[in-house]
Amino acid sequence: MFAWKPNANAPLWDASDPGKAEGPYFSDISIEHVKQVGPSCVATTLAMIARTTGADVGPDDFKKITNSQSPHSWSNALKPYGMQLAYCNNDVRRIEHYIEELVGYDDLFFLSFYSVDPPSDPDANGKLCTAHIVTLHKDTIYDTAKLNHSGGVIAAHDYPRLERETKRIFRVVPLGHPRCV
Repeated sequence: MFAWKPNANAPLWDASDPGKAEGPYFSDISIEHVKQVGPSCVATTLAMIARTTGADVGPDDFKKITNSQSPHSWSNALKPYGMQLAYCNNDVRRIEHYIEELVGYDDLFFLSFYSVDPPSDPDANGKLCTAHIVTLHKDTIYDTAKLNHSGGVIAAHDYPRLERETKRIFRVVPLGHPRCV
């Protein structure tokens, strides 16, 4: 009889075709940090990445076409720039436990994490708790909540919020990738 055991060590990124390396897709882009104004980390992050293609866009362009709680809308918003998002395998682990693996992919990712330890139940308005999203490009984190010279652009291993619990992890993939959201 076959003695099967579950594998507790899934990689963050499973290749679409097992045994075939995927990416990096966007290791050669140049990101210019943008500081968000107000609670606009998603829109600012999307604008910052769209600008890597030469697009003249800002956060307000993405506020009009996205819902900050709908990653599907984020992925659709990146389509005109030849990009989409793909979910990575993740759980509520703290970023510090997988940052080395993500850096090893030498590519472009969005990391979303809880700003406080998440409660189990939403508040009276239906909100679970505050979360934030940052960009990981190769070995550098771009945090739109910070000024460029004050932690907005920082080595991934030095990011001060590595102890935060993960909400979502996305890999930015080329338009039409089989894993896209």
